[in-house]
Order: sequence, then structure tokens, then C-alpha cells
Amino acid sequence: MPQPVTSSRLPKVFWLLFFVLFLSACAGVPLQYPALAENSEPFNQPVELHDTPFHPQEAYQCGPAALATVLQYSGVEQANPEALADQVYLPDRRGSLQLELLGAARRADRIPYVLAPSLADLLTEVKAGHPVLVLQNLGLRRWPQWHYAVVIGFDIEQESIILRSGTTEREQLSLRRFEHTWQLADYWALVVAEPGNTPATAEELKYLAAVAAVENQQRLHIAQQGYEAARQRWPDNATSYLGLGNIAYQQQDYAAAEQHYLAAAALKPEQASIYYNLAWAFLRQGKFSKAQQAAQEAEILAPEHERYGNAVATVEAAISDG
Repeated sequence: MPQPVTSSRLPKVFWLLFFVLFLSACAGVPLQYPALAENSEPFNQPVELHDTPFHPQEAYQCGPAALATVLQYSGVEQANPEALADQVYLPDRRGSLQLELLGAARRADRIPYVLAPSLADLLTEVKAGHPVLVLQNLGLRRWPQWHYAVVIGFDIEQESIILRSGTTEREQLSLRRFEHTWQLADYWALVVAEPGNTPATAEELKYLAAVAAVENQQRLHIAQQGYEAARQRWPDNATSYLGLGNIAYQQQDYAAAEQHYLAAAALKPEQASIYYNLAWAFLRQGKFSKAQQAAQEAEILAPEHERYGNAVATVEAAISDG
């Protein structure tokens, strides 16, 4: 009569293969938490964002629930897992991809920002009052088990972190265990700040790219708030003024567009695109001489460019067409 195969009867080659796979899953970049624990002064006070909503997550629905959590916290009251599931849940994959989460956050009139792969940055955001949506791999790198959760607190002295996760409203993990699962998901994390605010750890070029992605979806009001927040935080960056000018131009407020473009040109006089856009802002106001001068400046700065190299002819043709 056949007997079931027990662990003692499995071939040695199986255990050797398992051991090799286990070691390969554990090897790689060292965890960040030991160094952070040694230099924990910025995080020496425990933090917990008690007001963070909780949505128990059904099987494979952790993406919509986690996104609803951070969106509601940022003020999107109508965000709920059921509505978001139609936008982000992929039945064939039994889960949600990061791109779907980013797109749904933009459609909710928010500017999603992907954090740097840094445990210190994650804790900084939580300390600043921003719950952080994280992707975890609860399995092995070769056999992943993907899961989204929301970090809402930490206690460095206890070396622990607190999450809204699955059906657990307050899941407490060791920093080591949490970072291991997060590392296996390439340290992917997302924060959704309130309108008019920037994430605490935002890098200016990366944040401006996040705002531009919202602008490209024609969500001009929220993009305008994003560029304004960037202008306040990084006043010497011309891109925020250029973005504000482009939005004003699309809204046919050509006088405001002119002022924003002039501010951008003062900060970055070598950028041809600013003068090209400025030329059109002048033209729309009937300031034809100034439009020609701005077009000439764009042409001088980028004579080989397909568009800017022909700026004067293009602007003069528009003037002639009335």
C-alpha cells in the first residue's frame, strides 16, 4: 500500500534546493533599520496616527482598501474600497498594480508621490502626519505574496511599526520583520498629501514631475495647487512658474500666464521653452512686438530645435492670420 511522503523520506536533493532558495531570498541589500535604530534621535518619540480610517480588506482587495485609507485621510471623503476596486483591481492578477493606484489617486484630485526607498523617509512622512501606503511581499522573492498596507505609526525604542493591514486594524510588527517584507517589494511606498501641501520628504524635480502627471490629465485645479505648493517650498525653481503659466494660458488668463513666464525666465534665462510660451502669451494679448522679441530669444537659445528654431516665423504667421 503506498505511503504518504513525509519530511524524513523526501530526497536530499529537495532539501538542498529548498536551502539554496531560502538563502537567495534572504541575501541582498542589508536592512536599513539597524543603522536607523542607532541614530534614532529624529524619531525618538513614538507616533501613531489614530485618526487614520480602517477598511477591512477582503481577499485580494488590499489595494483598493489601502488606497481608500490614505485618500480619506487626505480629505477625499467619498473614497471607498468598493468604488476604487473598479478602478484598480485586476481580477486576472487577483490584485492591483502600482500604476493603477497612482492613476486612481490622480482621478481623486490628489497628487500621489512615490517615496524614495528609504525607511527614514517613510518614518519622516508618518511623523509629519502622512500615513504611507506600502507594498509588501509576504512570501519569497521567487514566490511572492503581494500585499498593500498603510503605515500609521512607529516606536523606535520598541523597534516596532504599526499598520492598517488586512482585517487587522492595528497590526504591530517588528521593524526587522516589516522592512524585510518591504524590501522584498523593492521598498515601494506612496504618500498622498492634502491639496496645497508637499510631502515632507519630497524632492523638487520628482515632485514637479508628479504634478505634471496630474496636469497632463487636465486636472488643472489640483495641478495649480501643486505648482503653487512647489513655488512656496522651492522658490528658485523655474519649473513651478512655468507650470503655473501653462495652466493660466489654458484657462485663457494670458496676463497671468505672462507674469508666470517672466518669473520663470528670470530664474532660468537659458531655457528656450519659457520664451516660446511667453511669446504666445504676448501674442494672445495683442502685444505683437513683445511676442516677436520673445520668439527671437527662443530661436537664439535653441536654433536647431524643431519648434523653437522656427519660433519667429511661427509667431509672425500667427500675427498675420489675425
